[in-house]
Amino acid sequence: MKNRELLRSLELMCREKRIDKQKVIRAIEEGIASAARRKHPGENIEVYLNPESGEIEIYALKTVIEIVADTATEVSYEDAKKLLGDVDVGEEIEIKKDIGDIEDLGRIAAQTTKQVILQRVRDAERHNVYEHFKDRQGELVNGIITRFEKGNLYVDLGRTEALLPRGEQAPRDNYKKGDRIRAYVLEVRRNSNGPQVVLSRTHPGLLRELFALEVPEIFDGVVEIVGAVREPGVRAKVAVRSNDRNVDPVGACVGTKGSRVQSIVRELRGENIDIIQYSDDIVDYVSNALSPAQVRDAILNHDEKQIVVIVPEDQLSLAIGNRGINVRLAVKLTGWKIDISSEAELQEARQREEQRESAVEQPAGETTSVASTESSTSDLASTAALADLSEGSEPDADNGFVSLPERSETELVDGAEETGVV
Repeated sequence: MKNRELLRSLELMCREKRIDKQKVIRAIEEGIASAARRKHPGENIEVYLNPESGEIEIYALKTVIEIVADTATEVSYEDAKKLLGDVDVGEEIEIKKDIGDIEDLGRIAAQTTKQVILQRVRDAERHNVYEHFKDRQGELVNGIITRFEKGNLYVDLGRTEALLPRGEQAPRDNYKKGDRIRAYVLEVRRNSNGPQVVLSRTHPGLLRELFALEVPEIFDGVVEIVGAVREPGVRAKVAVRSNDRNVDPVGACVGTKGSRVQSIVRELRGENIDIIQYSDDIVDYVSNALSPAQVRDAILNHDEKQIVVIVPEDQLSLAIGNRGINVRLAVKLTGWKIDISSEAELQEARQREEQRESAVEQPAGETTSVASTESSTSDLASTAALADLSEGSEPDADNGFVSLPERSETELVDGAEETGVV
């Protein structure tokens, strides 16, 4: 009767814990063997549990010899022959222990047996949980918030308790104990205390999985999400393309009257989502990524993956976005460095460039004539300075200008007349 009750309890525990029955049986055998070794120190004990009848048998492994020196590990040839019949000297045999030996294990030994069994069951359960969630990394899970600790949330996923760290919580998230939550499986760690499932509400993968859940075309592979970037709780951008020319990828994601995308916005607590069309043409892709701003022109630098985007004056702030969020998300989405300029700024830059080019093209030998003798003294000094520099004068180390020998005004004028300036 007791054996049948043991089997029923065993099967019930295996179903609840989702553990292989053979693993639990081995745990029971190891627990009883550990207790029996305490009762019979030095003996090599083996325990067998019959999975059909529930009968437990204990055996001691001993070596057959002529003269016994250690009764714990040896048995005489005569005694072995009486027990088993045909045996040889040197053979290792199993001698069954009386059933009373199990009952005589004692209270402490019984507690040891229980601890060993529970430990083996916990290890098997942790292994199963790790294997289950390891394959679900990158997926969405639903759970119930059980507690708060130092800003972290702990979520009951049914088979284990997951961790939602403070850094992975969106700014607009506001949960209470007992609330249901949907999160992204960021990582599954294998710790000494068991597997640790780490969740996230800020990862772009959450956005991808929500779209796959809400948009059948994405789930079926007709529409593909090329890229997704987020500023959690504020704004997000998703680039999509269609593998069927008859399906509009943006329209499929938006849904009738925005029903599909609005469902995702509610899940993300009002986070604005821009859905854009992906293009292999980088100019079109960047232009779409900067939506809702309108792009007039673009200048590419393929070597440095940099693009200068020209927008109308009234679209400049829209292209940059509040605190630069629009262009920042566009950079993350496209992988290109984006500089934004208005048409007026571009025109000013071109005028400055033309002025610099005109200054460079002016002949170096042209010199402006002196209008009067009274105003020529300083110009003459400058001319004399250039003459001295050509003769090998060195710049002053303190200020970087050329040091000139002291001359009178008459000497300067005479020198200028000789050079033909006056």
